[in-house]
Amino acid sequence: MTFKYNNVYVNGYSTVVGPYEKKGPLGDKFDKYYDDFYMGEKSWELAEARLMTDSVQILLNKSKKGVKNIDLIIAGDLLNQLCSSSYALKKFKIPHIGIYSACSTNTEGILIASNFIDSNKIKSAIVSVSSHNLSSEKQFRNPVEYGAPRPSSATFTTTGGASILLSNSKSKIRVESATVGKICDGGINDPNNMGAVMAIAAGDTIYNHLNDLKRDINYYDLIITGDLGIYGKEILKDYMKKEYNIELSNNYTDSGILIYDLNNQKEVLAGGSGPACSPLVNYSYFLPLLEKKIMKRILIVATGALFSPTFVYQKKSILSISHAVSLESV
Repeated sequence: MTFKYNNVYVNGYSTVVGPYEKKGPLGDKFDKYYDDFYMGEKSWELAEARLMTDSVQILLNKSKKGVKNIDLIIAGDLLNQLCSSSYALKKFKIPHIGIYSACSTNTEGILIASNFIDSNKIKSAIVSVSSHNLSSEKQFRNPVEYGAPRPSSATFTTTGGASILLSNSKSKIRVESATVGKICDGGINDPNNMGAVMAIAAGDTIYNHLNDLKRDINYYDLIITGDLGIYGKEILKDYMKKEYNIELSNNYTDSGILIYDLNNQKEVLAGGSGPACSPLVNYSYFLPLLEKKIMKRILIVATGALFSPTFVYQKKSILSISHAVSLESV
C-alpha cells in the first residue's frame, strides 16, 4: 500500500547521540552528544528518555517553534510499553500517539503524520524515536554485566534520539510518498542475526513501492535501508536479484554500515541498529544534501525486527517489517 502526498514538507530535524556514535564517521554532524551512557540520569532507561527529550527540544529551538505550534507528536522506542517515549515527552504537553515498529518506527511515524497532514486533519507534527544500546541489551538479550560474547553477525544498537518536524508549510524538502510494509517471516530465530531477519522485509517493501508507483530502481539518487548491517545488506542485494530481478548497485546503501567506523570500532560487529539508526544517518547527512539540491530523490527504507524474547524462547521465528518514505528536493 503506497500513499502519494501533495502538501507535506520537512521543516526541521535534530539528532542527539551517545559516545560510540560521536566517534563514528558522522560524529561532527550531530546536534548534541553525550560522553557516557547515563546522560546525567540514574538509569539507562531514563537516559534513553533524555535522548528523545533533547532531540525534541533542539528541534523546537532550531525551527523556532513553541509547543503550541505543534498539533501532534508521534513517537516510539524499543522498550516495553514505550516507556522511554512516555517519560521523554510528558513535559511538552503535546497530543501524543505512541507507535511501535521496532527499528522501522521512524518511517512508520513519518507515514502516519504525512497522512494526517495531507488530509488536512492537522497542520504539523513531530515524529521522534530513540534507542539506547544498554537498555536494549538488558531487555532483549542478556544483562550487560553478564558479558556474553556475540557473533560477528550481531548488530550494535545505536544510542541516540532523533526528531523531525513535518507540516503543510513549504520548505526545501517534501515527503513525496510512503509505502506501508507487510509482516515477513524468513524462518530465522537467531536474535544475533537481525540483518538476515529484516532483509526480506526490506526487499518486499522496495519492490512494492516501485511497483505501485511504476518506477525503476534508478528513479532515486539513493535508496537507503535501515540497519541491515554488513551481512543483511548483502543478503538483500542477493534477494532482490533472485526474487525480483532488481539490481541494487551504486545508488543503494544501508544506515547500519554508515553510523560507525567498521574498520576501527570492532565492538559494533556487523554495524548499527535500533530505531535511531536510520534517522541519525539520514537527518545528519542525507537530508542536508536534499536541501542543497546535491541529491533530488531519496527512498528511506527503515527495517524492523519484531523481536520478542518470549517467542524466541518458544522456538518461534522472528518476524520483520519495513516501511518506506520517499523524500524529494523542492
